Amino acid sequence: MKRLTAIKPLIPALAMPLVGLAALPAMAQEAVDATTTAVAETVAPIVDKGDATWMMVSAILVMAMSIPGLALFYGGLVRAKNMLSVLMQVFTIFCIMALLWVCFGYSLAFTGAGSAEEATWLTPFIGGFSKAFLSGVDASSLAETFTTNVFVPEYVFITFQLAFACIASALIVGATVERMKFSAMLIFVVIWFFFSYLPMAHMVWWWGGPSAYDAPGGYLFSHGDLDFAGGTVIHINAGIAGLVAAIMVGPRLGYGKELMAPHNLPFTFIGGCLLWIGWFGFNAGSNMEATGVAAMALLNTVVATAAAALAWAFGEWLFRGHPSLLGGISGAIAGLVGITPAAGFVGPMGAIVIGLAAGFLCMWFVVSIKAKLGVDESLDVFGIHGIGGIVGAILTGVFAAPSLGGSGVFDYSTGAVAEGYNIASQVMTQTLGVVVAVVWSAVVSFVALLIVKAVVGLRVPANDERQGLDTTTHGENAYNN
Repeated sequence: MKRLTAIKPLIPALAMPLVGLAALPAMAQEAVDATTTAVAETVAPIVDKGDATWMMVSAILVMAMSIPGLALFYGGLVRAKNMLSVLMQVFTIFCIMALLWVCFGYSLAFTGAGSAEEATWLTPFIGGFSKAFLSGVDASSLAETFTTNVFVPEYVFITFQLAFACIASALIVGATVERMKFSAMLIFVVIWFFFSYLPMAHMVWWWGGPSAYDAPGGYLFSHGDLDFAGGTVIHINAGIAGLVAAIMVGPRLGYGKELMAPHNLPFTFIGGCLLWIGWFGFNAGSNMEATGVAAMALLNTVVATAAAALAWAFGEWLFRGHPSLLGGISGAIAGLVGITPAAGFVGPMGAIVIGLAAGFLCMWFVVSIKAKLGVDESLDVFGIHGIGGIVGAILTGVFAAPSLGGSGVFDYSTGAVAEGYNIASQVMTQTLGVVVAVVWSAVVSFVALLIVKAVVGLRVPANDERQGLDTTTHGENAYNN
């Protein structure tokens, strides 16, 4: 069909004088080029139902990580008198973030300048309001994957990223359980969402897509930072927020003097296992396509987590004389956090090393360093998500190297993996991402907490804290004796 179309412009030329025949080859080539360009411009985007289905399933898995996964994991770790308060905080934050995401979050995180001429000084750090309230998005709207001209419905991408925003905000709850006001927590996470989560998501993940790879991207993305599923955006970001909140809110009454053991470790185990299962959507879904890379991320999420769980349990056995269930499930979460930024960039052997490192180092921090700091960071949001995120982000730069079984860095200008991967250079880039996440989240969290303290205060009254927040804040009990 291309050849027949290309011949049509030549028919009038057949009647030209003989001297005009010399121009026919050039005219024919121009006609072919014009037709080829026109055909290329009208090629329909490819929307694979398998990719779309996998991303929808992944979005549901990530939502299950928050409710009920994270809620049960945290709920089992607190005292019985505060069980419902934790469930309610996680549940309410999930609902608030879901609404904020579709109203403002998606637009601020995932829109930007289409060309260098349109860019402003804010472009690398935050998006705009062009898709606020999902303006212009409908059932026919598409979002490009990591393969040129391969798309999924934009609603699928919006929902998938919504689940990420919800769990990132809910993670912070664990740092200040049993003493922070319900209203204070809600106001704090809303401020943090707008001024820390959304800018970090934009800086790390915003780009024009493979069809516009040379358009302006987010600040850290443009620097080459590798974060497959949210090591900096979610875990370091939330971990630092939790640490700052724990310091500013202060320790629980009786901290260091009274026993504050978890009241229901089976709940924590169930919640932790739900987190692990949901994390398959978290990591493998971030590939946006049901391909070999997604399968690799799936496998990495298994082996890194298993390695980390064993590293924590056996490390605890070595230093404390017993391998605990709490240690094992905490190690699993540390491994999930550690492999998150690396899931689609490293091979399974690299994933195992990352898991071992994350599990052991998080255990060392929680068991040995935390007590020396004297900070009541109650459920180890920073100790697991902050430390594990930092370890995973930096080691991604090491094990993404093709020489160590990694995938390297894909160069969209050539359509192939870039040559000459430099581990030292990539580790420096990864370290830049860690530093930006730490400083950004710390500053935003500090200012946000000052605002909240001035408006509603941070802590419940001492008598309410002693009675338990289930009764004093929510008027109900988790258990009836």
